[in-house]
Amino acid sequence: MRAVNPPIGLFAAVMGLVGLGLAARAAASLFPGVFRAPAYFTELWIALGLLAYVALVLVYSRKAWVAWDDVKAEFQDPAKMGFVGAPCVATGLVAAALAPYFPGFAGALWWIAVVMTAIVLALGVARIARLGLATPQLHPAWIVVLMGGIVLPTGGLALGYGDMARVTFCAGAIAGLLLVVPLASRPPLPEPLRPTWFILVAPPSLLYLNGSALFGPALFEPLFYVAVAVVAGVLFQARTLHRVGFGPVWWSITFPLDAFAFAAARFARAHPEPVWRIVAGLGIVLATLAVILVLGRSMIAFARRPAHARVQ
Repeated sequence: MRAVNPPIGLFAAVMGLVGLGLAARAAASLFPGVFRAPAYFTELWIALGLLAYVALVLVYSRKAWVAWDDVKAEFQDPAKMGFVGAPCVATGLVAAALAPYFPGFAGALWWIAVVMTAIVLALGVARIARLGLATPQLHPAWIVVLMGGIVLPTGGLALGYGDMARVTFCAGAIAGLLLVVPLASRPPLPEPLRPTWFILVAPPSLLYLNGSALFGPALFEPLFYVAVAVVAGVLFQARTLHRVGFGPVWWSITFPLDAFAFAAARFARAHPEPVWRIVAGLGIVLATLAVILVLGRSMIAFARRPAHARVQ
């Protein structure tokens, strides 16, 4: 029997699970007694994410050994390369999750994430240079390739790497400008890729969240209002998403909503008006429902596969 050869984009499951735990940790002070951290809710999702991360690292490493051509295809095809940033971001989030427990190990993992992100960013920029800025071949998942650096300060600040966190943040924010023209001019997404539109929620949420932590809120606070508008727009566009066949790409929905919930919790702490506490609560609920839905459907889809297909 051959081992499962997962697509590299499946690391988005780690992002969704761990991201939800981190967002709930941030919301703990807003809703005392509801999201006690560390506790039954926050660390449950982080534990599931860690299990998924270890499993995927082992299984994908074996895929690289026995099916190298498939791995190369994921890095060369523009439609697939958009997902290669997922392991980098997942590693950075795992480092952030482990920081309170194992700071030494988490620090080493964070620096691995920095190196991975730099390599993937360089490959992504080189690929865009060959395709041209006006290419319609790019899709929202490329945000993870070019802007993964704006996620890394979540762990970097917790681990005391403020200077490097600023570097990764600025690199990701600047590189993201390369996607403005391709994403604005691309044709409608193929139906299987429609869930990736949720990724558009992540940049304004994370630019506010980590930008305000690194450089102060004055410049970055307006981006939270942009994030709220993007969430509303994406949710409206998602009203027919149930017609799209389920697949691993649905994990693209989860982490962006986690990022918004995390940002909403930070904004609510800085602005004591009740409306922002409500927005933060709705953000956590929305992110939780998305993770539960996608995780549940993933488990059902796996269970329904023929036994021989699970090991091929």
